[in-house]
Amino acid sequence: MSRPLPSQLFPTCLVGSYPQPDWLIDRGKLAGRFPPRVRARELWRVDPAYLEQAQRDAIRLAVADQIDAGLDILTDGEIGRESYSNAFATALDGVDIDNPGTALDRSGHPNPVPRITGPIKRRHAVNVAALEYLRSLAGPDRLVKVTVPGPFTMAQQAQNDFYPTLEEAAHAYAAAVRDEIADLFAAGADVVQVDEPYLQARPEAAREFGVGVLNAALAGLDGVTGTTAVHLCFGYAAIIHERPSGYSFLPELAACTADQISIETAQSGLDCSVLAGLAEAGKTVILGVLNLGDPAVESADEVAGRVRRALPYVPEGQLVLAPDCGMKYLPRESALGKLRAMTAAAAELRSEY
Repeated sequence: MSRPLPSQLFPTCLVGSYPQPDWLIDRGKLAGRFPPRVRARELWRVDPAYLEQAQRDAIRLAVADQIDAGLDILTDGEIGRESYSNAFATALDGVDIDNPGTALDRSGHPNPVPRITGPIKRRHAVNVAALEYLRSLAGPDRLVKVTVPGPFTMAQQAQNDFYPTLEEAAHAYAAAVRDEIADLFAAGADVVQVDEPYLQARPEAAREFGVGVLNAALAGLDGVTGTTAVHLCFGYAAIIHERPSGYSFLPELAACTADQISIETAQSGLDCSVLAGLAEAGKTVILGVLNLGDPAVESADEVAGRVRRALPYVPEGQLVLAPDCGMKYLPRESALGKLRAMTAAAAELRSEY
């Protein structure tokens, strides 16, 4: 049974990813390309026979760093993934990953993607084993979070050669995500976050069916103990350097059934007044307050100042503190320093409120 979320103000967590060690993955190759949509086994430095063991060792280090930094909610840092989405998207029936298709990424460049050739179905739980290992490291009392790619985003990151419309493909993905979320909560996840960056990247389609598809993925969880979140962002800071000052799709998420909305504010300098509608709808905001476009470690005061920008619009009890998106691209020492600054800022704010 999942534990209630932290009762203290300003709980802290990762968005999802954390830097993978150089001995595990070729970080130069990782940073020199867009996130893979199909499998990218060439990124790993470890022999396949020992890869899972090496990934688990690296996850142990990532969890230890989070505990050392004082985070309230732990993840496995997505250490065993090539990208946030491809491990799940390539594990489904109905997609051909050996003969990939092509779709435009959010920067407008063509990218190899799974090709939908039949009914999309989840054949087995994808992330439960990783959750169970995370729980073994976190212990019974710490809170844990798992991330899964969202149905809208996976449909945008595929070549649809089967469904009459992209919306129908997205609803098929939603059914697979819903089954995964249910299994994760049953296995003890406290928070399950659905990553939907393409709600921001494809706002016209998002307004047509994005919230409906997201709600379909979150349906049927009545009576389940656990917290749901949805994350959308401007793209990894290491890859997408220019940040807009506002989201093209965000107020619409007041109508979604997720408990928490995860967004970025640090690098973009987001006008936080846009968050008022989400707060009024009862959403908790996971507030990105670490600038990942710069490896320099911020001071706790600087991070606390970013949080204060949101406080006129979101009550202090409805805020969770997190980095902006894409921490995996930072040097590990920079990432750890930033997390320590964030937890110090949280402590500073708790003393005020």
